[in-house]
Amino acid sequence: MRIADKLAARQTYSLEIFPPKGEMPLEDAYQISGEMARTSPDWISVTYSAGGTGNRLNTAKIAASIERDFGTTALAHLTCLGATCADVDAYIGELMHQGVQNVLALRGDRRPGVREVDFVHASDLVAHLRTFGPDLCIGAACYPEGHVEAESLESSMEALAIKQDAGADFLVSQLFFDNETFYRFRELCLRHRIKLPIVAGIMPFTSVKQIQRMAFNCGRPSLPRS
Repeated sequence: MRIADKLAARQTYSLEIFPPKGEMPLEDAYQISGEMARTSPDWISVTYSAGGTGNRLNTAKIAASIERDFGTTALAHLTCLGATCADVDAYIGELMHQGVQNVLALRGDRRPGVREVDFVHASDLVAHLRTFGPDLCIGAACYPEGHVEAESLESSMEALAIKQDAGADFLVSQLFFDNETFYRFRELCLRHRIKLPIVAGIMPFTSVKQIQRMAFNCGRPSLPRS
């Protein structure tokens, strides 16, 4: 089922799983996603491993298992930094063949030695994915405190409007610590005529270092005081 339709019905409870790294077998990921599915989430997100074809296919395999084996909607992540149109087409083709119709379109974090190929911005990826037709439901990222590379919050909002115009169906927020930040962001969206449903991403942190790393990657200058 399309996540945009779930959001229209106010279904917003979701979980997220990372594809296995190192020596962890794929079967363990299947087991964990099955345990997640038993809690009856509205969907389960599967993050995207851009470090090689095998890792990328793991995302598709886990998402397909969630849909096929557990009857739960899956949201497969996709990053486009360093990817060609052919890479993306093969990935989406496999997802749709397996019955996965929800994709979160992301540029991805910059990495040494990885340059743009066919996609410069996430909005370019969204526009390309839209050519697959209305059955593909496309999510995009939004940044309540502005994108780390944007010159200003205003320019970040303008970039978000481009994602909407390119064909995104819903938005998922990046890191923020204060609910008031999110409320102000929603008001900004209205001022910029961004009318897409917005999911506030919630992540349980397990360590201070994890919080610091996330804050640094998102360009947040400091952590909130307790």
